[in-house]
Amino acid sequence: MLRQIACLFFMLVLALPTTAVTSDPYQEALAGWARTLERFVDDEGRIDFESLASQADELRNFVAFIESTSPDSHPEQFATEAEVLAYHINAYNALAMYGVIDRGIPDGFNSFFKRASFFKFRKIVIGNKKTSLYDYENKVIRPLGDPRVHFALNCMVRDCPRLPRQAFAAETLDQQLEAAAREFFAKEKHVRLDDKQRILYVSSILDFYTEDFVPSGKAADLPAYVNTYLEQPVPEGYKVKFIKYDWTINQQPK
Repeated sequence: MLRQIACLFFMLVLALPTTAVTSDPYQEALAGWARTLERFVDDEGRIDFESLASQADELRNFVAFIESTSPDSHPEQFATEAEVLAYHINAYNALAMYGVIDRGIPDGFNSFFKRASFFKFRKIVIGNKKTSLYDYENKVIRPLGDPRVHFALNCMVRDCPRLPRQAFAAETLDQQLEAAAREFFAKEKHVRLDDKQRILYVSSILDFYTEDFVPSGKAADLPAYVNTYLEQPVPEGYKVKFIKYDWTINQQPK
């Protein structure tokens, strides 16, 4: 009888779903990040920071994973370029979001000193290495070579690209980045034409990172890049001017 009971117990253990004995910490943390986006971000990309501040456990869990694990510290977990880039986009957005609530939800970063304090001097940890959001973007993410990241990275202010309510995924990353770029250039707050003055007004994002969009690094060459995403191309000879950037926190209205 005891032998039969032991055999039955062993068979039950073998029958358990594999998810009961194996788990993927990255996918679990990423799922929590996805739920955070779904719960606290609206369709316009605005964030309910006040509610999030008191219900941030899943965001903190994802930040804790980022602190311990990255493509540099654990390259075996990120086998493709898409997996690496998707990790970095999600990590940047989560770290920026957490930084806002960690700072007590400031009104914004509408001065050089406020921006420097948040983006350059506030320390973050990625894969057990200290850095800053500024250095993370400029020394890690931009060198990966896809300019469309500038339409996916979100520093949580009003003139950033819309923050999606879904996490970025390696399997669909190219489609997500392409959709983000097209959506960005379709919005009048990012792109508009003054046909009388023959001026293309475009988001200051293209001023901050001109060399990522055109090899020459010259603003005069930006219409060629912008035209790849417009239904009606900018006519030749238009001057380029940059729209003043709104650094106000992108908080949902109360």
